[in-house]
Amino acid sequence: MASLEVVIPRLGESVIEVIITKWLKNEGDQIETEEALVEIATDKVDSEIVSTASGKLSKKLFKEGAIVAVGTVFAIIDPAGEATASAAVKAVPDIQPVTEKHRSGHQQKTAVIEPQEADPTHGDEVPSGSRYYSPLVRSIAQQESLSVKELDSIHGTGKDDRLTKQDILEYLKLRKSWENPAEKAFPSAVKPETVIPVFTTGEDRIIEMDRVRQLIANHLIKSVQTSPHVTSFIEVDMGKIVEWREKNKDSFQKKYGEKLTFTPIFIEAIAKAVRDFPMINVSVDGTKIIIHSKVNVGMAVALPSNNLIVPVVRDAGNMNLLGISKAVNDLANRARNNKLVPDEIAGGTISLTNLGSFGTIMGTPIINQPQTAIIAVGAIKKRPVVIESDQGDMIAIRPVMICSITFDHRVIDGALGGRFLNRLAQYLEQFDNTQTI
Repeated sequence: MASLEVVIPRLGESVIEVIITKWLKNEGDQIETEEALVEIATDKVDSEIVSTASGKLSKKLFKEGAIVAVGTVFAIIDPAGEATASAAVKAVPDIQPVTEKHRSGHQQKTAVIEPQEADPTHGDEVPSGSRYYSPLVRSIAQQESLSVKELDSIHGTGKDDRLTKQDILEYLKLRKSWENPAEKAFPSAVKPETVIPVFTTGEDRIIEMDRVRQLIANHLIKSVQTSPHVTSFIEVDMGKIVEWREKNKDSFQKKYGEKLTFTPIFIEAIAKAVRDFPMINVSVDGTKIIIHSKVNVGMAVALPSNNLIVPVVRDAGNMNLLGISKAVNDLANRARNNKLVPDEIAGGTISLTNLGSFGTIMGTPIINQPQTAIIAVGAIKKRPVVIESDQGDMIAIRPVMICSITFDHRVIDGALGGRFLNRLAQYLEQFDNTQTI
């Protein structure tokens, strides 16, 4: 039986290359269909590639740390479990040259990735020192006339400080802004991060940031540099929602086999409030404001690794509460099990972070660029509150939550942010606690 070639599958519109971080099988190992074969990393998310057939792993064509283009053969499987793959292996070099396309909105170009080694030494791959640059990065650098020295100075968010396409594009945006005389008066607001010496002792423990934490750090620094952040707060009476969830959570678990959390209710209310104030659901492109037609809500999920990821509930404005609940549970579960694909954490138009799940009562989160607003909800706490009625004011014990919105003051003013937050609170407080799900 002919040998089978296993290729890097399509992982999303924005992903053209991956890094092989860990082989889960060795050559000669028996493999079952859908069994995890290798762990990979992109500039967005880590995931696994599974085998498309059962048999024996005859040949691994790339080493750990290699960058491989989507669609490239990276392994050979012998379905019969016999050593019949020699012809196929001969046709594919030990380290397979691959091609990748640079989708920059201009003419597409192809670049050949030279043999991938864990510690590359080819002069055309390493402009200086031992730092590796992918053909895509080198192509962009050549088009933009970046010198080797300038390229070496850019902080990378990939594995081993490797530059990604996004890193170099973000740097080019910053470099362009430095050429603007109006912004030279405020260099600290746009210059890349400055390394500040840190005092340590022999008793201190030093660990390296993992790849995801580096991505998060770089993304948040860029957000603060890009957007003037403003945060507004409001108190929300969660009485109706708490009562409804308590009444329905057991039946929901029994019927659907999933937990009924507060998060879908928050997302539903955000989508309704965005419908009333669409200028909250925008992005900025230079001097242009993009008003998004759909409400794609990113929800922050804490990972077992102590990192953070933000999968997106797409088109939440056209989903009912049951649909949102299922989407939330599915995305959260797969996020924690490292099963998301890159497109599932892209395309968000507004974000939600539930700080209350950790006991925090309020927060001022950083905007998830290129969005312009993020909602934070705190813990629901019982508090004495003043209730106004026709019979007079009274003090009662109510479950209260503090909700905040952090917005980009370039395009959202305090009045709009305040009105949106007030409307969001109204939708939460006026929740229909007679509905079924």
